[in-house]
Amino acid sequence: MYREKKISLVIPAYNEEKLILHTLQGVPPLIDKVYVVDDCSPDKQAEVVLEFAKKDPRVTLLRHKENQGPGGGIITGYLQSAADGYDIAMVVGGDNQMQLTEAAHFLDPLIDGKADYAKGNRFLDAKLEDTLAKMPKIRLFGNWLITALTKISSGYYKTMDVVDGYTAITKKAIETINWSRAWKGYGYPMDFLVRLNAYGQRLIDIPRTAVYLPGERQSQIKGFNYAMKVSPMLVRDFFWRINFKYMYRDFHPLVFFYYLAVLLLPAGLVYGGYLVYDKLFLGGWAVTAPRSILVALMLISGTQFLLFAMMFDMEQGRK
Repeated sequence: MYREKKISLVIPAYNEEKLILHTLQGVPPLIDKVYVVDDCSPDKQAEVVLEFAKKDPRVTLLRHKENQGPGGGIITGYLQSAADGYDIAMVVGGDNQMQLTEAAHFLDPLIDGKADYAKGNRFLDAKLEDTLAKMPKIRLFGNWLITALTKISSGYYKTMDVVDGYTAITKKAIETINWSRAWKGYGYPMDFLVRLNAYGQRLIDIPRTAVYLPGERQSQIKGFNYAMKVSPMLVRDFFWRINFKYMYRDFHPLVFFYYLAVLLLPAGLVYGGYLVYDKLFLGGWAVTAPRSILVALMLISGTQFLLFAMMFDMEQGRK
């Protein structure tokens, strides 16, 4: 136990035969239970885990019959942890790139009642320049792009490094959220943030050390391409969140500001683009003062509605 709280550790794992043992060997005494979720891995990682479990009774292997993705593995661990009565569930990857010596930093804010969900943030580390130097530039750009999209989609405007998978969550938060509709594949950290915000859970970023193991398989996140793949999910999540949070669970007029912005900005851009095209290539017969004013009003109003909506959304996220 840690500070009179029962702590579990969830480790989603797929093809981690080489590194899962090192991960398990680093689990500190403050962890009471370890759930390794084998996501139908074709290698021998399950055998490695079962062999280690003979030495460490805290370790339990949960196995998926079909591959679900890392998000699905985490959800399986979450639900088992809550069912077994553990107060907090931590999550790290099975690739030995997250230092469990820093676990207490994630647990303390949750135990103190300051947050419901803690996530790692490698950009808050005191050695930020070293972190930036170690991280490949394309991954760094992709991280920033995904973070910008996630801020808007999730409503957590003060968070950074949203792809980080080193997290901790309270039992109450696990039991509050409907995980059946959560994203289970890569991109799950951003989807989880959206759902946490929609259910009114408090988030805190925790500085953590970035670890990159030379010669080993690195993160599945591939910068810009990864951002493009998860962007449609973030767009869907955004509309789901504002409807669920501001129309179903409660009401706030910011939802109308968002929808007016979504209506006016594209309309202004399309109509304005048509007028520019007409002016340049068709002789400008369609360009009139009233039409130009209408385009300007749509763009200005749409921008104002968007900024007001984001401002109100940010304020709601602080409560």
